[in-house]
Amino acid sequence: MSRSLLRSVLELRTPITRLPPTFLLPIRARGLTTTTQHIDPATPPSATPTQTTVPPIAPSKPSPPPPTPPSSQPQAPTPTTSASVAELFPLLRAQPSHYITVHIHGRPYLVTEGDRVRLPFLMHDVVPGDVLRLDRASTLGSRDYTLLGRPYIDAGLFECRATVLGVESEPMRVKVKTKRRNRRNRHVASKHKYTILRISELKLLGPS
Repeated sequence: MSRSLLRSVLELRTPITRLPPTFLLPIRARGLTTTTQHIDPATPPSATPTQTTVPPIAPSKPSPPPPTPPSSQPQAPTPTTSASVAELFPLLRAQPSHYITVHIHGRPYLVTEGDRVRLPFLMHDVVPGDVLRLDRASTLGSRDYTLLGRPYIDAGLFECRATVLGVESEPMRVKVKTKRRNRRNRHVASKHKYTILRISELKLLGPS
């Protein structure tokens, strides 16, 4: 038997496990690849599929809780009466006349009892005859003594009330607004209104 015939017989007995070179395959089959599975003959194949074991994962340390952000709303400071205030406040109260610096909508007003205050704005939700309790004051004093707040005085040390007298309005004002290189003029009319208050009561109480 010749060598070429023996080689052809051996090729027919062994199954074809590989594809011909890629340049001989059509274009669609060039992207396919085959992998051969190597089986150890000493180990018999098991009937059940093998399961891959995953190594246990060590438990991670719990992360600390995030810090609580501070609240955006400012907290009002709790006023405390010191020993010096408790000692000198009766002397302040014994004086004949007193003055106070009250804060209305963030604006300070130095007033005494009976003063008339013209607010530079129109206070809403009030009508003439209403009595307002003014509990924010930064200064309270007399001729010889002065009590300063940080930033405000304890509202339990004094009692200040104001009566709404009415609303005043200024005369109509017309302002002419112009622009450069423009012949057109614009007339703007304004008539502001103001609320009038009268300090009806200013009484000093005692420290608790």
